[in-house]
Amino acid sequence: MSENPEIQAPPVASFGHGIPGRAAPEAAYRTAFDLLAARAPREALEVIEPALEQEPGNTGLRTLRAWAFLMRAQLQRAEAELTGLVAENPADDWAQHALGRCLERQSRYAEALPHLRLAAAMSGDPDHGLAALRVEELLHRAG
Repeated sequence: MSENPEIQAPPVASFGHGIPGRAAPEAAYRTAFDLLAARAPREALEVIEPALEQEPGNTGLRTLRAWAFLMRAQLQRAEAELTGLVAENPADDWAQHALGRCLERQSRYAEALPHLRLAAAMSGDPDHGLAALRVEELLHRAG
């Protein structure tokens, strides 16, 4: 079991099909997703931020911004974004897992565990289950 596994990409979403004025956020989403997949979070944020100024509530762009913050180890900013995303949609297993990993990276294991367990239960993803087990073990060792 790796001590610092990567956060996987959020599910690809498509925004704005057939809606006038939505081409820019959709193009920003696709460009930023590709940049993040190429491990270029700074460049992705340069695309995401202006698009979010146009559409601040765009969940897809906010999810990508959280992913970029995680990649850059800007954990407080990632936590703030992910906390908002989870509050708005508790059924988002990617956001639950990412928030749990963000808290884990800050050694806040007791806070991380419920998010990791929930993500594992919702997604059935073995990596999510392993993350929950890893944090349970860290909590057990800490006493």
